[in-house]
Amino acid sequence: MNAPDRNDQAALVLDRLGRPLRDLRMSVIETCNFRCPYCMPEETHPDEPLLGSDRRLDFQQIEVAVRGFVALGVSKVRLTGGEPLLRKDLPQLVRRLAAIEGVEDLALTTNGSLLARQAQALRDAGLRRLTVSLDTLDPQRFREMTGGRGDLADVLAGIEAAERAGFTSIKINTVVLRGMNDGDVLDLAAHFRDSGHVLRFIEYMDVGTCNGWRREGVLPSAQVRDAIAARWPLRALDANYRGEVARRHAYVNGQGEIGFISSVSAPFCGDCHRARLSADGKLYTCLFAGEGHDLRPWLDDPVALAGHLRDLWSARADRYSELRGAARGGRHIEMYVIGG
Repeated sequence: MNAPDRNDQAALVLDRLGRPLRDLRMSVIETCNFRCPYCMPEETHPDEPLLGSDRRLDFQQIEVAVRGFVALGVSKVRLTGGEPLLRKDLPQLVRRLAAIEGVEDLALTTNGSLLARQAQALRDAGLRRLTVSLDTLDPQRFREMTGGRGDLADVLAGIEAAERAGFTSIKINTVVLRGMNDGDVLDLAAHFRDSGHVLRFIEYMDVGTCNGWRREGVLPSAQVRDAIAARWPLRALDANYRGEVARRHAYVNGQGEIGFISSVSAPFCGDCHRARLSADGKLYTCLFAGEGHDLRPWLDDPVALAGHLRDLWSARADRYSELRGAARGGRHIEMYVIGG
């Protein structure tokens, strides 16, 4: 495979707002075994929205795509879905991507329900970071929030298996919906406070059009932070890197780290350097985009792909979260198509 030269291609690949391309979110499958209300609610998705395996990129195409992005400066690749652990032979893909020079951070986001049986294989293949979505520690509420399809015990077992496999500082993502799981915030903080993992609370976002988003359902991160700080004092931490989406805090007593992702109340478009690629090969330059760019015609030539990606990124001017009030109209791509 003739990959483009990273050093030649990557110089100053900036969009129209001066943002570089550094982070790729790669959806490997659009289906999910849960029906969470903020992503793929049961009432609008009673059946699997299958593309069919013939429409998904195969592992060779995914590798070519990642090489094209890496040539332009991407160093972080995150595998998402849907639920990525539903993708057959996923550790084989991880092994291929981990071997690409320039991929410095290979991560995966999962709901954790299938993690127990795959954690060791993923680690052995070269995966180094994990994010697990977990919205409550109440078994009944967990089942309700997964559309009656999830078992909390499976997710907790998955986290334990990941720990045994050698994963540390696992990120635990919690989407907070007012009136649904906002009462679980302190229980989650208590559970993970001295675990070595990083709990992150995410505001309920208007991704897609099927989740019935209303601003009234958003609990601002500042309120979540203040509730936790009243119980366990916090201190702000510096960002690990420019464009980090979570505002980091540490417990004053030294028992761990916590983060807050505030796309609604405190938009962070100005530093966004993330591209998203759907399982069927469409590039989305914003989490809230309505249309994607089909990359399939370029996936037999990494050099041509890199040039095409350069053109697409250079034309990018997305900043939906900052313009939310004026830009709400129209259809947005669904969360399960491109992950978080």
